[in-house]
Amino acid sequence: MTRSRRTRTNLVHGGTRRSQYNEVSEAIFLTQGFVYDSAEDAEARFIKAGDDEFIYARYGNPTVRMFEERIALLEGAEDAFATASGMAAVNGALTSMLQAGDHLVSARALFGSCLYIVDDILTRFGVEVTLVDGTDLDQWRAAIRPDTKAVFFESMSNPTLEIIDIAAVSELAHAVGALVVVDNVFATPVYSRALDLGADVVIYSGTKHIDGQGRTLGGVILGSKEYIRKTVEPYMKHTGGSMSPFTAWVMLKGLETIDLRVRAQTQSAGAIAEALQNHPKLAGVVYPGHASHPQYDLVQSQMGAGGTMLAIELKGGQEESFRLLNALEIIIISNNLGDAKSIVTHPATTTHQRLTEEQRAELGISRGLIRLSVGIEDPQDLIDDLLQALEAV
Repeated sequence: MTRSRRTRTNLVHGGTRRSQYNEVSEAIFLTQGFVYDSAEDAEARFIKAGDDEFIYARYGNPTVRMFEERIALLEGAEDAFATASGMAAVNGALTSMLQAGDHLVSARALFGSCLYIVDDILTRFGVEVTLVDGTDLDQWRAAIRPDTKAVFFESMSNPTLEIIDIAAVSELAHAVGALVVVDNVFATPVYSRALDLGADVVIYSGTKHIDGQGRTLGGVILGSKEYIRKTVEPYMKHTGGSMSPFTAWVMLKGLETIDLRVRAQTQSAGAIAEALQNHPKLAGVVYPGHASHPQYDLVQSQMGAGGTMLAIELKGGQEESFRLLNALEIIIISNNLGDAKSIVTHPATTTHQRLTEEQRAELGISRGLIRLSVGIEDPQDLIDDLLQALEAV
């Protein structure tokens, strides 16, 4: 009798393929091609490869397939396609489903590279794009048309940590037959209920919490088997955005501990948010898991926890933000997130620097805003580090 396995068990054992050597740790099948027993066998496989048959690493690979199956189990998706980076996943998910003349409605608050794909690349090839305030359902309602092909948004925006109501936007989109594509990086696969809430496609940058230790670039697109194999796979295998076997192996190792890491990071993030509330040198502390967040109730119903990210705003703008960053002793300055190490970023001068001042102001990205990705260090050490750095401001 096969029992339904719970999340942490699937994160360790899901999708495992063992060679004739019965290795404990998953094998890295570091090969770009595969041998056929005969010309007839090669012909048959090119016509239709079986579930455990492979043709070329750009199309699929045993190690990569293990990762895809394991992350699909975690997300509750029918299938997944692993990509070379998180941005390859965003580009692949959208570009594979859209063509000239299609209409896309997207939240305006996006990571800089995501906004570039939506507002520059897709429009360049004839896709009509309407940008909205993702938290305003009336704007979604006004923008979605009978001919809208898809909607796209980050479930938790980068870096201002606004939450978009997945269920409500999905209902509006599905009423006209549009697909719902959700970049769910900040929510993490641990707290994701995106598919249950109505999303059709979920995207992750594996570079973040999935790897969790700053080693490799990777991404993944999750959805129905029909969408993954008939829409995404043909596009990705011909344009070359597939994940490498070595990266897939690193991601498999990351998945083994993601639940433990993310829950510990979330607990620490909550402690930091509480410790920094009402600090005299801060204009504000934004943490989705704190009762002060304007969308706290939605966060609890949609995710059940606040996640690993905070935003703090210095009263003194960029000058004081830089002083704080430069005074930190444990927390490092980098533009990654979801890492075991705590990381700070100044979005206005890094990840969102290509935007105009007016665009940043519209998104709430001030010169005093700092994004904090909380790691797995002792939370009191992180609090002490932030407090001593604030003394330098």
